[in-house]
Amino acid sequence: MAVQRKVVITCAVTGAIHTPSMSEHLPVSAAEITEAALGAAEAGAAIVHLHARDPEDGRPSQNPDHFAPILAGLKPHTDAVLNITTGGSPHMAVAERMRPAAEFQPELASLNMGSMNFGLFPMLERFTEFRHEWERAALEGSRDLVFKNTFADIESILEIGARGGTRFEFECYDIAHLNNLAHFRSRGLVTGPVFVQSIFGLLGGIGAHPEDLMHMRRTADRLLGADYHWSVLGAGRNQIPLATIGAAQGAHVRVGLEDSLWIGPGQLARSNAEQVARIRTVLEALNLEVATPDEARAMLGLKGRDAVGF
Repeated sequence: MAVQRKVVITCAVTGAIHTPSMSEHLPVSAAEITEAALGAAEAGAAIVHLHARDPEDGRPSQNPDHFAPILAGLKPHTDAVLNITTGGSPHMAVAERMRPAAEFQPELASLNMGSMNFGLFPMLERFTEFRHEWERAALEGSRDLVFKNTFADIESILEIGARGGTRFEFECYDIAHLNNLAHFRSRGLVTGPVFVQSIFGLLGGIGAHPEDLMHMRRTADRLLGADYHWSVLGAGRNQIPLATIGAAQGAHVRVGLEDSLWIGPGQLARSNAEQVARIRTVLEALNLEVATPDEARAMLGLKGRDAVGF
């Protein structure tokens, strides 16, 4: 793994996992998502990871028309790296999920590195009342859901990135995903520096024990050598503890309401910025410096904010 002097904080501000009824603080409208991203950037996030939602009912959306006002509201007011999802929602077809990155050609986009079970239904044990019909159905439906990301799908997304100069945050939910990433690098379809976002604690992927984190790191070191940047994402209550362990081991970190609604036991985070501020406090207590957006661009070999398609 590449030796880091500064830590990149990524903030994923809304995502597609949590539903609007779960927290009044989850941003839904374009204005709310924009405000949340700006707050996260001001708090210290060098990268903001963006999903969009239908403003009518908060359903995840990959309609470029729902992304356009978010991007227009962010670009003039922050120099943070704007990272557009190609994951969308596991309920979406791949062609739908790819649309925003293809149209807007961002500096950075996410790319899930393999198909997997994607179990969100355990959240029905905590959340029982929903404002919109689709919310319960989406959670219950994840009992029989495969999040499809085949080799052909990944090739298609890599080709879109190559055409637009977009680099990727490679989202690895399990060890097999690291092997898939190494495969694409061996074919020359992925070139360094490689940005690996290792994801822990989502049902269907690797667990959230510190040993799981170390196993992921050891495997990435073996497969990818020194030419990669490692970042840690812990789902739910694992967010801050695993980010702390990862940072102490040389990782970058990711927080945000996409990954966890919480700031403490039983306490909903009031904003994405609150989570960024919390992990920034941890990093500074570890005597680690937080990277600026331009420092993140240099580390990850990004094309620059003026070369995007929005």
